[in-house]
Amino acid sequence: MRSRSTLIWVALSALALTGCGARRVLKPLAGHQLPPAPYGTGYRPNADQLLKSPVQVKPERNVDVRVRSEERADDPFDLPPEN
Repeated sequence: MRSRSTLIWVALSALALTGCGARRVLKPLAGHQLPPAPYGTGYRPNADQLLKSPVQVKPERNVDVRVRSEERADDPFDLPPEN
């Protein structure tokens, strides 16, 4: 009997937590506004635009320079430190 009540409690808890991941349109709280427009621009971005990171933050990689291990060529400027 105890295991059955525990199972029911766990199932109800899991069901209650599924609502935590619900997605809906983001909007400011009542009485609050979005941040002011960036200096020098004439428009105020909305919440979705503010959450999207610019390309400079996370650049896309489309070509890897090295695809396999290769021996390094001699470097005439790779000198030992002077003592």
